[in-house]
Amino acid sequence: MPFIQSLGYDVFNPLEVIPEFTADIGLKKGEKVDYAIIMNNQPQILVECKWWGENLDVYNSQLFRYFHTTKAKFGLLTNGIVYRFYTDLIEPNKMDEKPFLEFDITNIKEQALNELKKFHKSYFDVNNIINSASELKYSNEIKSILNKELNEPSPEFVKFFIRQVYTGQATEKVIKKFSEIVKKSLNQFISDIISERLKTALEKENAKEIEQVKKETELVKDDENKIETTNEELEGFFIVKSILRSKIGSERIYYRDFHNFFSVLLDDTIRQTVCRLWFNNDKKFIGFLDDKKKETKYELNVLDDIYKYTDLIIKSAEKFTKSGNKADSNDNGE
Repeated sequence: MPFIQSLGYDVFNPLEVIPEFTADIGLKKGEKVDYAIIMNNQPQILVECKWWGENLDVYNSQLFRYFHTTKAKFGLLTNGIVYRFYTDLIEPNKMDEKPFLEFDITNIKEQALNELKKFHKSYFDVNNIINSASELKYSNEIKSILNKELNEPSPEFVKFFIRQVYTGQATEKVIKKFSEIVKKSLNQFISDIISERLKTALEKENAKEIEQVKKETELVKDDENKIETTNEELEGFFIVKSILRSKIGSERIYYRDFHNFFSVLLDDTIRQTVCRLWFNNDKKFIGFLDDKKKETKYELNVLDDIYKYTDLIIKSAEKFTKSGNKADSNDNGE
């Protein structure tokens, strides 16, 4: 029921979701399917629920028998962990034996989520789902075949490569020898692709970080001639320093004053900003940056209010100490 609700349907509205939906099958009357999702007064999705430990065998499923007796275009078979969506791609009004969409809710991937969105009440469009279902069905089968071949290459699969690289006859002995070569080669090829993509992603991330440091360094230089460090900012710094000294050596605690704010740093690098003190206006704040450089500010009525944020100050500093991200004490953030 929570899953059906997450798709936007009102499980307490009998005009929208019918539990124990009756579907007459031939001479059998009063056969029931666990849930039917209704649209335009017609069932569109039939849902059969199993115990979480039960095997989802479509041959033994009542859903397989119900499908042709209603106008529903989709069937959902689930044990609460695995969800399988079916339709009638092969033969009209007869539910396919293989699902076009399947996922494990404990390990759901983004592609499955994108397909699942199409079943939401707000976006539900039969033609749109059918069009994507056909592609999904064959795509899933191809991926399944590739997965099997990568783990245990079949003779036919191995022969395909033998014909490309070997001039001799593909005897049983040759196929056996090449089976291991093909398996190793394909897995190495996939590893190389993954490594290259990771390398590219890391290079982009490093480039962003370098650009950010450059911008922050330029900000420091621009502000140097406009800065006036106040006694209040220094007093705030010493309060923060006294809090941090219970966890971190005082020789690692620095500050830098900017035009708009005053930063408390570790190892004299702006990449390790513990907190910011915003004391240049009537209202005073202490700010903390998250991993995405988004800042959260808390108002201070008096300087001693800084002590209220002791846990946040220590937690912010520990991000750098625990990760081993200790910078050189002469680092100027460049």
